[in-house]
Formats: sequence, C-alpha cells, structure tokens
Amino acid sequence: MFKLKAFDDPSEKQARIAAIKTALESLPSHINTIRSIRVDANINPTEDWDLILTSEFDTIADVQAYSVHPAHIAVGRELIAPFRQARACVDYEIN
Repeated sequence: MFKLKAFDDPSEKQARIAAIKTALESLPSHINTIRSIRVDANINPTEDWDLILTSEFDTIADVQAYSVHPAHIAVGRELIAPFRQARACVDYEIN
C-alpha cells in the first residue's frame, strides 16, 4: 500500500495515481516472473492509504527477482518515490 504526499489539487493526485497504475500494470511485459499485478485506488476518503498494489508470483525468489529488476526500480524511482509519504508491504503464501 502507498500513501502519497499531499497535493494542492485533487486532480493532480488522481493523475499521479493513474500514472502509477499504468506503469505498474505494464511491468509483466518486462518482467516474466510476475504472474499477475493489479493497482487499485482507495475510494474511501476517510482512510489513510491512497492505493494498493496486489501482485502474484510463483515463488519468493520470483518476488526478489522482481524487486531488483530495472523496470520495477525505474517505476519506483521515477513515479512513486517523489510522491510517496509511506509504504506498507506484506509478502504471504497461499496454501
């Protein structure tokens, strides 16, 4: 999950979320270890987090390969980091 910094104009925030969504959801075309990836914006204005990234991988090694892949790093560095206030992550396994 990501919480973005404050924006002067709500439409700027929505545009940033849309750009992040497009970039992250395009990563499977660059990173073959991603089984699925989805980004959704929070629709509840009383909650603190702005968007959630849900992704699936076959193994934790695939997650680790994704995390260091240049395409993933570029999205994080260019589109997320300059606007990110906070990040929370959970890696889990479905049995």
